[in-house]
Amino acid sequence: MRFPLATPLVLYLSLLLDELPLAQALKFPVEGRVVGLEARDERRARSLGRLGRRASISGTPDLSNVGNVQYQTNITLNGQQFKVLIDTGSSDLTVTGDVPNAKDTGKTGTVNYAIGGTRGPIKTAKLEFEGFTIDNQAFIEQPVDSEHTEGGGIIGFGPGGASEVQSVLGQGAGDPVLDRIFRQNTSTPNFITILLGRAGDPTDTFVGDFTVGEVVEPFGNVTTQPRLPVTQMAHRSGQHWTALLDENGIIGPDGQRINTTKSSTGNRYGVMFDSGFTFPQVTKGIANAIYARVPGAKFTTVTNAPGEMWTVPCSTELNVTFVFAGVQFPVHPLDTVTNAFYGPPDENGNPTCVGAFQPITTEQSGFDIILGMSFLRNAYMLINFGDFVDGALAKVGDPYIQLLPLTDPAEAHSDFVQLRMGGVDRSSELKLLPAIPDTDNEENDDSSSSSDNGIKKYLPYIIAGSVAGGVILISLILYAIFGGSSKKYRRLQDPAPAGLPNPYDRPAFAQYQPSRRY
Repeated sequence: MRFPLATPLVLYLSLLLDELPLAQALKFPVEGRVVGLEARDERRARSLGRLGRRASISGTPDLSNVGNVQYQTNITLNGQQFKVLIDTGSSDLTVTGDVPNAKDTGKTGTVNYAIGGTRGPIKTAKLEFEGFTIDNQAFIEQPVDSEHTEGGGIIGFGPGGASEVQSVLGQGAGDPVLDRIFRQNTSTPNFITILLGRAGDPTDTFVGDFTVGEVVEPFGNVTTQPRLPVTQMAHRSGQHWTALLDENGIIGPDGQRINTTKSSTGNRYGVMFDSGFTFPQVTKGIANAIYARVPGAKFTTVTNAPGEMWTVPCSTELNVTFVFAGVQFPVHPLDTVTNAFYGPPDENGNPTCVGAFQPITTEQSGFDIILGMSFLRNAYMLINFGDFVDGALAKVGDPYIQLLPLTDPAEAHSDFVQLRMGGVDRSSELKLLPAIPDTDNEENDDSSSSSDNGIKKYLPYIIAGSVAGGVILISLILYAIFGGSSKKYRRLQDPAPAGLPNPYDRPAFAQYQPSRRY
């Protein structure tokens, strides 16, 4: 998704963390682009060559103006360099601008993202990463226009079956980049890992990395984490990197589980992991449970951002945790409430910050929420492609995802106090408002069935009570006709007085446009 942004300064993350130990493994340096950083911060970021202590990944820069984050890496096509966004939510390679001596297939490709898209001729050229050369890699060449800057692009790392180019050219000639790498280099393990960092962290250095076939140390124990089976879609074209959240697998700011009622999956929400989404997209009920109870919270228009967003006072520390396969993944409070955008000033004229977990508006199939950058900065992710690779044998195995928690809650709290509270811990002053009743029908699609089950349980008593009540009613009618007094009927009472106003009768919230970058 694109936002109308002020002219950004570029924050370069780390370069390669270590020399490549294996010829068959590939490691990309990832660069994060953040608006509003001072030149000294950029120079400092350029000097970072290795992972720091990295007990946790924490801290977003305190931006002074509207901004957003992208995670990019460099590629070359026929010797022409492009800086492309790494995107697990799409499967195609697209670049903006001319690629010298590229071969035109005579076909046209179109990729539609959550907001915006790309369209252009499908061409082939020699693709080069560090250590890999892929001849005749198919890609979409997007012409330069007001929405697409020359030298940019997207490299999609989603399942190959969702590739638009492959659907046009067919398997083999139209295969995505990773399919080509895995098939061409059979000794390369067919998995990728993504590590996203944060600028401005007061404790740990801000780095990012993307690897093919190897893990980033000291996080090698990601391979020992529970394997989350990728939920497979009915059609290959709609496949994404999705897995199931645990039942009621979100712990809200009040320390209580947030309901994720969905009978078809045993009350477990389908989660899509998408490195191309800046702000995670969740259901309205989840967003309300996180932000609506904060004093001063508003669902309102934010300058330079499409649609409406939840805004809260910038000093609001909200701790949210996601649970996958029994493993908890705390989200850094600087990611839960971000100052990448400022909301309307409060009654004292102070700016407000934006809640990163916003109500979803995309038409989704096969998943309920999208966990983008704000979540992925808190988890090191490994995606094993299994037999999703074009031409892979069935014995390769099913694809899966592994996640390693990165955020230490105690350290994250200290970071937040330092950056957002001026070093004075005022977190105990936050008093959440009463919970808003969850009336989202989509999130309570099994409420009717639950009610039916409860009724069936007591059905014999209901029938017996109805029969007894009917007998008594008939007896009273007969008594009134034949044995009652001659007094006239007097109305017992005027209509009951109106009840007190319902504090939860609030207008429905407008929805937020998803913040996908491309």
